[in-house]
Amino acid sequence: MFTDTHCHLDAAEFGIRQPDIVRDAAAAGVNRIVIPAVDRNNFAAVRELCERFPHCAPAYGIHPMYTDTATPKDIETLREYLQQHPAVAVGEIGLDFFIPHYDQARQEHFFVEQLKLARDFDLPVLLHIRRAQDTILKHLRQIKVCGGIAHAFNGSRQQAEEFIRLGFKLGFGGAMTYSRATRLRELAATLPLDSIVLETDAPDIPPDFLERGQPNKPEYLPRIARTLAELREMSLEEVARITSKNVLSVLPKLELFTTTP
Repeated sequence: MFTDTHCHLDAAEFGIRQPDIVRDAAAAGVNRIVIPAVDRNNFAAVRELCERFPHCAPAYGIHPMYTDTATPKDIETLREYLQQHPAVAVGEIGLDFFIPHYDQARQEHFFVEQLKLARDFDLPVLLHIRRAQDTILKHLRQIKVCGGIAHAFNGSRQQAEEFIRLGFKLGFGGAMTYSRATRLRELAATLPLDSIVLETDAPDIPPDFLERGQPNKPEYLPRIARTLAELREMSLEEVARITSKNVLSVLPKLELFTTTP
């Protein structure tokens, strides 16, 4: 059985087809799905999906791409949500220095405030990182949280080792399936397996076996995992067992959510 540690089941691309998507994922062997919020305005949608599908688990946070319109009130709303509703993590939070005209100071402000919330609630974090690995690591050294997942990891080996030292797992997904992603595939093949978790980021980061324009879905996670098994020359069953164990070690509150769809 597999855990998709990062799936935006509330995304507009899925419309009202969530029941089909969850059913198909379960049929493929994906028995847990983590749904991270990205903005104050979708906290309720994430919560409602996780109440509707009990093997789905929520995380609440403000994505760096939404910080331009975020306000201090949003941080207070996030605090209230974490107080009132079970969550497996604070997320999706982080820094994105790839988007045009980004406001680094504003992004860092909201990232720091959310790290403080994660520390206060003793929750791990789900990190969005683009061209900001070292800045993220700097803040993690200053504000100690109980680990988390570096989602869609695409950094260097040295950065990977530092995330691991700080108690983080590294999320690998569809990007790993592309043969041209040589550096990423080398990391997937050689990093300690107990540092790796699997994800789709559905509907984004489609694997190479999808036709152009098709959305990613959690049902594809076992096929993504097969790439990891091939890179490491091990069985798919062993990859499923170890990565699922890794998820529970870094997101322990996931056990509060049922594993049977």
